[in-house]
Amino acid sequence: MICVADSSVLITLGHLRRLDLLLRRFPDGVWAPPAVWREVTGQGASRPGAQEVTATSWVQIESPKNTHLVRSLRSDLGPGESEAIVLALEKQSVVLLDEREARKRARALLLPVLGTVGVLIWAKRERLIESVKEALDFLQRGNQFRLSLEVYRQALRDSGEL
Repeated sequence: MICVADSSVLITLGHLRRLDLLLRRFPDGVWAPPAVWREVTGQGASRPGAQEVTATSWVQIESPKNTHLVRSLRSDLGPGESEAIVLALEKQSVVLLDEREARKRARALLLPVLGTVGVLIWAKRERLIESVKEALDFLQRGNQFRLSLEVYRQALRDSGEL
């Protein structure tokens, strides 16, 4: 199985120094559209985790072909999210998104959606990480990752930590 990633998931897992989780979860490939790569290497280059993403050799960059749908999604979403959703549709893959509105739009298009929290819960179940709580607390301390208390508690319940 492959995935198409948005910049937030890549940067956040890079900040945790756990980009390897994506390769383990999606051994057939991790893809990103050009707008996502620009967000990581351009405007997001100073964010913690961006350098780790930029250093990878395994994230494959590909442009979505349906530019009409990308433009349509851009009315509500950013360029990276729009391109990631369309590329995931074209590749019939999971799309990695953290932002609520982007996730909602992807689900409306019947795409399977996974975010940083979902990757961490999966990793805990696979015994690849010890604690979802520690990872989320680390991310929230640096104000790099916003998470509602409800989602935080649900993540801890789903990972067996609450």
